[in-house]
Amino acid sequence: MKIQAPHTLVRRRGFTLLEMVIVLGIIAMLLGGAIFASKGILSSSKIGRADSDFKTIETNLMQYNTANGFFPSSSQGLKALVDKPSGTPAPRRWSQIMTKVPLDPWKNEYIYRYPGKKLKSEPEIISKGPDGMENTDDDLSSQD
Repeated sequence: MKIQAPHTLVRRRGFTLLEMVIVLGIIAMLLGGAIFASKGILSSSKIGRADSDFKTIETNLMQYNTANGFFPSSSQGLKALVDKPSGTPAPRRWSQIMTKVPLDPWKNEYIYRYPGKKLKSEPEIISKGPDGMENTDDDLSSQD
């Protein structure tokens, strides 16, 4: 049996409060950095979704064009894929192609133009982008 000297201190194993606070601070900094980095990923996924919507809508517009011989006018818009458009040009063989027109990833309606600004023979679909305002630098176009 070992006898301890009265002046020898017994150290207990464990963490001090200061050590725990330091470790928690480091974890919080790492999590904050990960959350900040994931914002860029979220932004690029929204742009990818807009591109996917452009392709889907373009395919539906081609179907409309095949059935009727023309694309909807700018004033008829993408609603012509959901509801029979009135006015000219009147579709000869209209049928509902979409149940609803999707909103862009930022919850705004897509803008439709025919003819497009760059390619006059094709329709153009535009998203106002994150700021929700038309004709700004963050706008996305199906013709870009």
